Amino acid sequence: MKTQILIVDDDLSILKLLNFILSKDYDLVVKNSGLEALSWLEEGNDPGLVISDLQMPYIDGLTFVRNLKISGFYKDTPIIVLSGADNLNELVAEMPFTINAHLKKPFNPAALKTAITQVLNIYDSTEYTN
Repeated sequence: MKTQILIVDDDLSILKLLNFILSKDYDLVVKNSGLEALSWLEEGNDPGLVISDLQMPYIDGLTFVRNLKISGFYKDTPIIVLSGADNLNELVAEMPFTINAHLKKPFNPAALKTAITQVLNIYDSTEYTN
């Protein structure tokens, strides 16, 4: 069974690229904003990983990720931030919660796939040892 990945981004070209490079190995759910993603999660969906942009309409990525991390149900869901923010490293360092990985747009697809594999392997191994 494929791991389900929730992708949250408002950039159609990024969504097409992510679909192209990840759909063979993962079950992808795509949402165009943090608001859409939160609505989908409130329906009881539980992705194995979230990939989120930070700069989006309605609810930005920081607010979306903060909502996940303070929730009882999604606080341990691994998150990869994929953003074009110039100060991405600073933004991630200042977050009061853990982000499992972050990549700056434009990104190397191989680097993203490696990050996903590493995050999921760490998550899977800690899930069974706790």
